[in-house]
Amino acid sequence: MSSYIDEFMKMYGSQASKQLAGNLGLSSSTVQKMIPEIAPLILSGLKKQMQEKGGAPRVDHILNKYGDQSVLNNIAQAISQKAQDTRTDSTLGGLLGNPGLQAASQLAKQFNIDANTASKIIPMLAPLLLGFLTQKRDQQGLGSQGIAALIDQDGDGQILDDVLGYLAKGSTRTSSPAKSNVLGSLLGSLLKRR
Repeated sequence: MSSYIDEFMKMYGSQASKQLAGNLGLSSSTVQKMIPEIAPLILSGLKKQMQEKGGAPRVDHILNKYGDQSVLNNIAQAISQKAQDTRTDSTLGGLLGNPGLQAASQLAKQFNIDANTASKIIPMLAPLLLGFLTQKRDQQGLGSQGIAALIDQDGDGQILDDVLGYLAKGSTRTSSPAKSNVLGSLLGSLLKRR
């Protein structure tokens, strides 16, 4: 988990932060702090889809439909197009469900930004994160099973512990342990088996 998010931030974080900030009227430094918190939610939604709705083929379906890696070639254009979309869906078409809405609300409070702005950042960021997963799958020959292993790093079939481990590492850096507790609660709700 941490390696995926850290790798995304190293390769695309600066550019994504700058473009998201410009389109949303936020500072780049604020957005750069938000991305590593949003990423685990999106990956958790993908993991839940895999666990409950068809395994590895479901991962491939989602990445093939929503994870166009070409967006990484022109992040400015990809984000600008999303910014012009008047439909704001923090649930990502059901990928996240209610935790997506709760996450947007929490981001607004945590970073002291407008709720409408917070609700836009999740669907604007998702194509980049999914595109990066598709890139890793295709260019590194990981396959959908490899992507699943990437998300569930300790191989125990659960992603929540991996995500909380990453968030805990982040809270140590930012001295805000409450942050990981709130997002951990959202992730627990997202990944709770029906």
